Amino acid sequence: MTLDLPDLAATETLAARLAAKARPGDAVLLAGPLGAGKSAFARAFLRAWAGDPRLEVPSPSFTLVQAYERADGGLAHHFDLYRLAGAAEVPELGWDEARLGIVLVEWPDRLGELKPDAALEITLAPGATEDARMAMLQGWETR
Repeated sequence: MTLDLPDLAATETLAARLAAKARPGDAVLLAGPLGAGKSAFARAFLRAWAGDPRLEVPSPSFTLVQAYERADGGLAHHFDLYRLAGAAEVPELGWDEARLGIVLVEWPDRLGELKPDAALEITLAPGATEDARMAMLQGWETR
């Protein structure tokens, strides 16, 4: 499915709708070039998932992974794998433990064989205006 997201609000709405459908063990893989809106999507997803529109969601570009916990004990991890050389480095980030909750992964091509089969894959691309995006979604067909 391909969606035209004309502005940041549309991207945030899509992220919130998908966050409402996410369950423990789910993986959301965010692909696209630099500046395509992967971090903005992840930020909106995590804020909606946590039920906190003011949740601080820094980009994990340098920390590589950020963990989030809801009051009900739900866990989510936001990975940015851009700086990794490959899949061999992913387990060192706590990948197996994180998979018990929800994972959002920027630069999922770095996962290699660790890429979850039942993941929701979202490819973002810049649109016609500064805040516009195109989103291609694959996976979660039954949701």
